[in-house]
Amino acid sequence: MIRAPWRKTTPGPRKRRRGMLPALACIFALAAIVRFGDGMGTIFAFASAQNSSGDDASCAADEGTLSLMNALRERERKVANQEGVIADRMRALELADKRVQERLAALTAAEKELAATVTIADKAAEQDVARLVTVYETMKPKEAAPLFAAMSPEFASGFLSRMRPEAAAAIFAHLDPETAYAISVIVAGRNAGAPVN
Repeated sequence: MIRAPWRKTTPGPRKRRRGMLPALACIFALAAIVRFGDGMGTIFAFASAQNSSGDDASCAADEGTLSLMNALRERERKVANQEGVIADRMRALELADKRVQERLAALTAAEKELAATVTIADKAAEQDVARLVTVYETMKPKEAAPLFAAMSPEFASGFLSRMRPEAAAAIFAHLDPETAYAISVIVAGRNAGAPVN
């Protein structure tokens, strides 16, 4: 076997380097452990000093920081007060809304009752007028004419317009001409303003 002349048989710097790398890694690891241990000792010493001396002694704050903290506390107190006021107002509004709803319901019920009462009263009034019209129709025209002459023309026209035409004509025949004319004008003009279509 022929050896190349550039190749040496003795271990070179490469093999020595391989043995050095693990040694350097161990040295770096030990240095890190020592530094970490030293830093931890400082941290433990600071923590024990802080616990033994209390919060106020260990935290020496300047005036600006203290005034800022006081201002923040004051603002927090004001915000809490305003939240309380707003909550009270919301409760008051809810109560007021509930009362308004109750009153609206009562008003709606009263309106329905009133409408029913008005309907009953209108029906009763209509029945009364219908009875009077029947009474005037059954009276003799000579006896009914003085009653219509004593009424105002507007009132008399209401009854005469509801009567049968032959009964109304008999009463008109016994009225004086001026009263009959006034009643006729009112009856004729009642629907003059009504739409044609």
